[in-house]
Amino acid sequence: MIAKIICYTLNGLDGVPVEVETDVNKGIPAYEMVGLPDTAVKESKERVRSALKNSGMLFPLHKITVNFAPADIRKEGASFDLAIAISLLKASEQLTEANTDGIVFLGELALNGDLRPVNGILPILISAKGHGYQKFVIPYGNAREARFLGGAEIFAAKSLSEAVAHLRGTAPIAPLETAEFSLRAKTRTGADLAYVKGQPMARRALEIAVSGGHNLLMVGPPGTGKTMLARCLPTVMPDLTFQEALEITKIHSVAGTLGEEGIVTERPFRTPHHTATTVSMCGGGNRVVHPGEISLAHGGVLFLDELPEYKRSTLEALRQPLEDGVITIARSAGVVTYPARFMLCASMNPCPCGNYGSAELTCTCSPAEIRRYRARVSGPLLDRIDLQVEVDSIGYDELTSTQLREDSETVKGRVNEARRIQRERFEGRRVASNAEMGEREIGEFCALSRECDEILRGVFERMKLSARARSRIVKVARTIADLDASEKILPKHVYEAASYRIYDKLG
Repeated sequence: MIAKIICYTLNGLDGVPVEVETDVNKGIPAYEMVGLPDTAVKESKERVRSALKNSGMLFPLHKITVNFAPADIRKEGASFDLAIAISLLKASEQLTEANTDGIVFLGELALNGDLRPVNGILPILISAKGHGYQKFVIPYGNAREARFLGGAEIFAAKSLSEAVAHLRGTAPIAPLETAEFSLRAKTRTGADLAYVKGQPMARRALEIAVSGGHNLLMVGPPGTGKTMLARCLPTVMPDLTFQEALEITKIHSVAGTLGEEGIVTERPFRTPHHTATTVSMCGGGNRVVHPGEISLAHGGVLFLDELPEYKRSTLEALRQPLEDGVITIARSAGVVTYPARFMLCASMNPCPCGNYGSAELTCTCSPAEIRRYRARVSGPLLDRIDLQVEVDSIGYDELTSTQLREDSETVKGRVNEARRIQRERFEGRRVASNAEMGEREIGEFCALSRECDEILRGVFERMKLSARARSRIVKVARTIADLDASEKILPKHVYEAASYRIYDKLG
């Protein structure tokens, strides 16, 4: 007898339907799997065999053939175990009374029959629902994540025997109740801007960067507060919308980095060490193409401390994702596209000793050493960083002052308001923030008066900027105008936006 069960595999963040066909015939006992199964899928033979026996069911001692269709797509992971077990029971006529049509089965089996959670359950469910499937049987360990998918019946089973009892109707499992998305009551643990001493220009640049999703570079001597300012970013980032949370959750579900909530409620803040490889930053792998740091930072911040210490090839790999907001990874295992729309925040010293340009400290580096040090960060990468600000040392009296500055919660309020203005402006478009605007949106929403255009012309010619740099100045000016609740970009907004380009001091 032949039985057919629907399962799913992942290609990046897209679920691909797989039909598990099982044929049980009389003959010399054999167990064959076809349809490009990888090692983890092939090893399911023993997991399924033991799970069936330890769940009080019979493993058919016949010629068994399991086919995964379509046959030209590689099947990876242990999420096929439950579908294989159910198809074996159907094909051996142990589950003839159960109607499995239109049900998607997902889950890894333990040897005792328990169902173990699998990675990537949410993107699979979303894809399957988009393909018209409405019923799912999944491991109980994935219930927290799956409950945020509305408009579907999702049954979370703890074991194979529980799933079989549900299909037989002897012990039905209640479908999961759809959970409402809510942000955490408390702000994420991180530094508060209230404790940052001095650095008014850097604080302002940080607020502008977060408000518009712009990239930020802080340059200054060691110990001036660059890293502390960056650590304040999680406490001032705008609140997540439900759609943003779902998109970020899909990535972390595939990577297996989801927390107990089952959904991401805070914007990611990734800080890879400067020894990170290009593959770990971009993503990849020999067998499964995993998302890298830039995809795990999607919707949040990628903080690169001591920027020149990273490998040149690793930094250059950021250029295309910074422009496109996605990264396409081509490996022998396949070609996968992951989202990579993140805010880049970086810090660096102006020279090897760190004191070049300081008002208080003396630089001991030679001009050649300074040039070599700065050459580690290419001009094209710097060209993609919207705000570049100097962070200099502060005096002792200001450092020991007990007076608190404006706190993160106050700044976050202005950031949320600026993002609200941008959401209304870009409603119905595939743009969420000012930093994502293309030339069409710039022409429509960033019209410059004659005075503003003359100011920008002077900056462009004097600093010898690129066309990309000009567009980024206009985007930053649009964000500054949003913070001022101004419908039009004014000359003061252009002046301030242009002041955050310090190529002449880095060159």
